[in-house]
Amino acid sequence: MSSSFRPTMHAVPEPVAPPAVRPVDELPGRDARAKRPPLLSFLLRWSTLRRCARVVSLLALDVAGVFLAIFTALLLKNLLHGKGTTAIAFAQTRGFAPLACLVTVLLFARSNMYSDRGERPGFARILATLFQVTVLSLLFALVNGRHYTSYYLFYGSFFFALLYVGTFRASYEEVTGALLRAAGYRRRAVLVGSPGHVEAVARALAAGPAPSVEVVGSVLRTPRTAGAVVSLGTLTEIARVMAAQRVDEVIIADHDYPEQELLELVDRAHAKGVRVRIAPSTMGVLVHHAEFVPGQSVPLFELRPPVFEGLDFAVKRTFDLFFATLGLIVLSPLLALIALATKAGSRGPVLYRSMRPGMGGVVFACLKFRTMVDNADERQADLEGSNEATGALFKMREDPRLTRVGRVLRRFSLDELPQLLNVLRGDMSLVGPRPLPQRDFDRLDSWHMKRYMVMPGMTGLWQVSGRAELDFDDLVRLDFLYLERWSVFLDLSILAKTLPAVIWGRGAF
Repeated sequence: MSSSFRPTMHAVPEPVAPPAVRPVDELPGRDARAKRPPLLSFLLRWSTLRRCARVVSLLALDVAGVFLAIFTALLLKNLLHGKGTTAIAFAQTRGFAPLACLVTVLLFARSNMYSDRGERPGFARILATLFQVTVLSLLFALVNGRHYTSYYLFYGSFFFALLYVGTFRASYEEVTGALLRAAGYRRRAVLVGSPGHVEAVARALAAGPAPSVEVVGSVLRTPRTAGAVVSLGTLTEIARVMAAQRVDEVIIADHDYPEQELLELVDRAHAKGVRVRIAPSTMGVLVHHAEFVPGQSVPLFELRPPVFEGLDFAVKRTFDLFFATLGLIVLSPLLALIALATKAGSRGPVLYRSMRPGMGGVVFACLKFRTMVDNADERQADLEGSNEATGALFKMREDPRLTRVGRVLRRFSLDELPQLLNVLRGDMSLVGPRPLPQRDFDRLDSWHMKRYMVMPGMTGLWQVSGRAELDFDDLVRLDFLYLERWSVFLDLSILAKTLPAVIWGRGAF
């Protein structure tokens, strides 16, 4: 007897309507959380082998880099003091290296340094994490009663670890990147959102010499007539699009995505085993550091003003004073050479005092090496029609007021070096939102003013994220990101990224 047979007793069964046929787009397919294939089959999959090879390779490179860093520091010290050979330095390294390597691997894993290529941080995170390793190793040694005549072992090893680990990882990225590009490997992504946001995120993803994300098209919330990104369908067709385009990830490129639609989209993507990412908005950055307020009938989160006070201010100010003093001492020959070149290159003072609003809108004299002719300010109004920047900024790639020396100084941002004196005087910080000239300040919108709640900086996320190539509103959002996520390690990261950004002159004019 069929298991579906049911006795009807005396009642005549009513006709049953056939079940509604769900569109193919609505079928969830194989759930990503379903039971995995057998272990042997799983291990033989190419993606798993590639993941294992990546982790093992990076682990080996990191351990080798840290071991070589300690060995080099000890060998150099022994050679300078004439107290040992290579064999002695190697034996000493074997005593120090295990703890340092273990702490390095653990902190690197915590910092996602062994994650997928698209998620793996770069040199800035390496610098910050190795600094933590150095501090923790020093504290461990002191707690265990070790005494040192100097702390060269720690800062020497830190310097060489940056050199070795940074070089090893950069080489790994170059070699594996070349191999993946040769194999045609790129993550296939679909952008979801409104047309304007989709186009902006697509342009950002395509930037760079070798983008790792291939935007195969878009799924739009609202229709459009034309655009650079091909429209593949509507939200109701997202499952079909993911299957037909063999999508690796869905990127939500919309700051105002409806909550219910977002939840449905995430569920559909996860059911297909597709990763979901979100291009962050200003609100997303703010909520990241919102503080829970207990005792309310409705859960509330408070957005505190992003000001540096108390211990944070003391730490940041100490950081500024130390590195600004060090910078002035180390760079004093270069400063003197630039001053002589500026004086000899054209008439006018060596230093230009640009009056700019600082913290709280209080105006201060921002010091710069003069890069323009002496009457440049009077000619500003005549050049407004040639402005090439967006928003409140004024920028010209071929500003006729620039001197020959000034053009070189601007190209490598050397004209900003006198602001180290502003840092010592307390007008500025090493890292923070860049102070704008009064002309630009007067054109700001009200929501831009949050960036003036802290001291302006010599460098910031503007300088390491494309600079003049970004829209002004995007630059302001970078300031908000910095204010909400500030830490000493973030400052170190920005300073580490500033030098290559300046050398290559990305977006500088």
